[in-house]
Amino acid sequence: MLATPEEFEEIINDALDELPESFARAMDNLVVLARDFNPDDPTMLGLFEGVPRTEQHANHTGYLPEAIFIYKDAHEAVCGSVEELREQVRITVFHEVGHYFGIDEEGLHALGWG
Repeated sequence: MLATPEEFEEIINDALDELPESFARAMDNLVVLARDFNPDDPTMLGLFEGVPRTEQHANHTGYLPEAIFIYKDAHEAVCGSVEELREQVRITVFHEVGHYFGIDEEGLHALGWG
């Protein structure tokens, strides 16, 4: 184990703090949650669930928040050190936030968020 659950959540929070300010300011009705693993695909690093900002209507209120899940076990399986874990979580958080903003895979790779 590279990090306790609390340490993993802190790593996620650190990654969120590194988001470009223009993205961070535009995030609304979104939660980012740590989970041990995705039951459908235990190798999945992260997942965005919800309606991307580009598809939300102006009156997109009264809904549950959109959600990003960051999976601890999958990250620890591909990382050999806490430094690698921090970098991979950062990439995953940025990638899933990109999906929240409606950015496709090609766009994410162009931003370096692949």
